[in-house]
Parts: sequence; C-alpha cells; structure tokens
Amino acid sequence: MIRVLVVDDSAFMRNTIISLLEQDSDIKVAGYARDGQEALQRAEELDPDVVTLDVEMPRLDGLGALQRLMKKTPLPVLMVSSLTESGAESTLKALESGALDFIPKTMSHDRENFGVELRRKVKALARRKTIIKLKYRRLNHIQVPVPRPQPSQPVDYVQTPCPGPRDLVVIGVSTGGPPVVQKILSALPADFPACILVAQHMPAAFTNPFAKRLDSVCQISVSEAVDGDKFKVGHAYVSPGGKHIGIRMRGPLPEVFVAEEPRDALYKPSVNVLFESAGKAMGRRTLGVMLTGMGSDGCEGAKILCEKGGCLMAQNEASCVVYGMPKAVVDAKLANLILDVDDIANAIITTVKG
Repeated sequence: MIRVLVVDDSAFMRNTIISLLEQDSDIKVAGYARDGQEALQRAEELDPDVVTLDVEMPRLDGLGALQRLMKKTPLPVLMVSSLTESGAESTLKALESGALDFIPKTMSHDRENFGVELRRKVKALARRKTIIKLKYRRLNHIQVPVPRPQPSQPVDYVQTPCPGPRDLVVIGVSTGGPPVVQKILSALPADFPACILVAQHMPAAFTNPFAKRLDSVCQISVSEAVDGDKFKVGHAYVSPGGKHIGIRMRGPLPEVFVAEEPRDALYKPSVNVLFESAGKAMGRRTLGVMLTGMGSDGCEGAKILCEKGGCLMAQNEASCVVYGMPKAVVDAKLANLILDVDDIANAIITTVKG
C-alpha cells in the first residue's frame, strides 16, 4: 500500500487529488495539509511514501516547504504546478531542490487523464523512498547504514564503447529529467565540439524557462529550439513542449527542425522522432543519450540510430528516478554504455572528441 500526503491550500484541488488517488486500490491517502507549514508537521507524523505538494500556498510556499522537508524528513515529492511563468520557475527550482517530478495543475480540467497521470507518477516515485532518505540523510550529515553497491549494468550485459569523433548529441529524457540534464550540460566546456538536441517530456509553458535556466548555469549556450535553427557546436537546443525536435539535411549541411508531425505521437516531443531523424541524417556522427524516464519512448528511434552507426549511452538504474526509457534500450541490447549519472558528462566529452 502506497501512503500519500496531499498538500494544497485549495479545498477543491485537495479533494480532487484525494478522490483520484484513491481510485487505485494500491494507494491510500494518509492525510492532507493546507499549507507548507502544516505539511512539515504532517510529513513527520505520518512518514508517507509520497508527498504531492502545491507550489503556491500561504504561510510557507511549496518551495520553502520542500527545502525544509529535505533537511528534516526527506521523502519523494511530486509538485503540483500551475502553468504560469512564475509557476514554471518555482517548479524548476523545486526540481533542483529535490522534488522528483511535477504534474500540471491545469490537467485537473480533464479529470480522467489527470487521474491516470497522477496515479502513475505517484506509484513510480514511491519506489524511491528508501533511496531519497539515504541520500538526503548523508547530505545532512546524519549517520546511516551503507547499502550494498548496485551493479552499473546487468551482469550479462556486454558494453561496447564506440570511437568518435561525433558532432551531434541527442538526449532523450522524461521523469526526473531536469536536474539530470542540468547536471550533465553544466559539466560540458564552453568549447564543446558538438551540437546538442534535447527532447524532454515537459509542457510547453515550461520548456522556455527550462532552456533559459540551463543557459544561465552552463558554459555552453542553450536555447529553446525554433524550426530552421543552425547546427552550432557548443550549443544545446531544447525542444518546445507540444512539438517535436530533430535534425535534417539542408543540402550538405544539417539544421534543426521543430515540427507538429507526427500529431498522433504519444509524447510531444518524441524521443523516437529525435533519435530516428538523427540516425537518418547524420548516422555515425551521432551520439544518443537515454536518461531517466517512464515508458519506452526512444527505443524504436534508437534502433534506427544504431543501425546507421550511431552510438548510444543509457543512464543506469541506480541513478534513475524512473528506470523505464533507459531500461527499454538496455533490454533491447542497444546501449553501448550503461553509466551512472555522475559519469555521463565525461563519457560524452570523451566520445565526442574521439
């Protein structure tokens, strides 16, 4: 049974979230709080498996509550976010401060889809409770037992590093992605000799603030992609939410495309579209990187990328918030390397430079 603490100052949202969560027999709402101050007290009393946390609240907002929670009672947190500029900025700060994922509050207008996504995210994040507690207790200098180390890849998996140079890096990522993408891109040098395209599953209102935030902390330049953007080394393009990103050839030169099609794709942006376009346009000049995320988006595109000579890295299970998308390519024997998140940036630099 997954026990959830629901935190929101709106009675309507609290009741909506509670009702939708309890449609799943594996989920029980252990309690609720009306602001961040009350949330801290309830979290300590109840020790839930997951906290759903509103961003904008009186007395103590979601960001302030999260920062205190991670010092005192670290738990998996799902932010419930408004799709405004301030809501997006606060949510991105919350993800940097330890929240594992977010769900847009406007989805509540479509109760069925909101409920499906809410329950799916809560069940995925609940699996991280033990890891979250260990991680933040160590960061806060609290003595905890050391768990047995996890293998970085399946025992029977043969890793096959591929030679460079590569001048295009394509990154696919979903749940738990923003802090991971920031960690990797901020470790790249200003003279990084490749162009980077990022397909992060994220609503349209969030992708431009996300790109601006990355640009402010990275040595490389970062922007939200626009159709027809030039292929630039030392530059990363983030796909706009609700659209696809990819690479195409304009005569002898590659350029970035942003497109609505395929409209029926399960995810927009689609990692499948990104990886397939990169494989077809640039083949062995491409390095694919599959990061944390639910589901298997990108696996079909990765097959084409690898068939065309591209190289593929996957984040390992131990460092993923959700080991879904990387697991899909590992199970399909497509990943050349399976790496901890702390090792990915250096591996990218080494492969790209050849």
